[in-house]
Amino acid sequence: MSLCGCFSLGTTRLYEDQLGYSRALGDAEKSDTLLNVVRIRYADTPIFLQATQVISGYQLQRNVSGGFEAFPAANPNTFLNGNASAQLQQSPTFTFQPLSGSQFAQSFIRPLSPADLLPLAMGGLPIDVLFRLGVQSINGLSNAVPLTQTGAAGSPDFFLLLQDLRRLQIAGLLSVRLRRDAVPPGSHGISDPGRVYVSIAATRDSALLATANEARRLLGMPPSVREAEVVYGLSPEPGQVALLTRSMLGVMAQLGLQIDVPPDDVTRHRTLPTVGNVGPEQRPVVIIRSGVEAPAEVFTSVQYRRTWFWIAEDDFDSELAFSVLQILLSIARTESAPGAIVTIPAG
Repeated sequence: MSLCGCFSLGTTRLYEDQLGYSRALGDAEKSDTLLNVVRIRYADTPIFLQATQVISGYQLQRNVSGGFEAFPAANPNTFLNGNASAQLQQSPTFTFQPLSGSQFAQSFIRPLSPADLLPLAMGGLPIDVLFRLGVQSINGLSNAVPLTQTGAAGSPDFFLLLQDLRRLQIAGLLSVRLRRDAVPPGSHGISDPGRVYVSIAATRDSALLATANEARRLLGMPPSVREAEVVYGLSPEPGQVALLTRSMLGVMAQLGLQIDVPPDDVTRHRTLPTVGNVGPEQRPVVIIRSGVEAPAEVFTSVQYRRTWFWIAEDDFDSELAFSVLQILLSIARTESAPGAIVTIPAG
């Protein structure tokens, strides 16, 4: 009877399930993202399957029974019996949503909007990491080109501009303004993507003033102008900054081209050689290592074709950039239409 009373459900299971499934889903999404980055590097087809619902069901059964019988004429003349049992059954169900068709095109082939990308910098995300991942060129200054060998390293001024923007962001001199116009009648509820503006504040600090002037020059802003509209494209109009953004497939390909792949895979033409950067930034935005076995403690790891790929646990910059990638993936998925649902009971 005391053992039956030890089994209970309720708030304890709610707490443990919420934290447990949250950690498990987070680790699974990181591994899935890394696997797709590796697949793209090896010209393999990426597969995106997102867990959209988790139903954790429990059934608790407890039973206590007993009896007492007395037989004065018998030897022994008294019988006392009893039993207790408890059974706990767990039956979680996971719901996955595969991305395909128009949903895949909207999420991963459509370029990121500057109105979605730039405000993330005002939320505290490093603007240089955002641009290295999500931007292909700024006013013609080119980022590294995924999976190409000719002119793939990009423009040195592109990385110099990112360095300047990051300094201004840390100093609080860089700001982003988003303006959304009213939805006109007859638009059938289609929301305005918004117009985004970037501004560089004035400063009396001589070092920051030189950085601000250089950033304005690279952005094509006159020295006296503090704000410019950021538009999508290659060729800006006067008073604009042209931002050619990438699709999520382009973002993941950018990570893939700098993976430290085994030299034998390049020799056997399984993939192209690793592409580096030029200018002041020589470090890959995310350092992805490879080997026969992954270390015991990693930020995330995955096995592909008998080779392990991983991000080191003590590499904070790579972890931060990979987390930015996860945020961009979440934004891309929210822009897509609902797709087919596949429900799989956990076995």
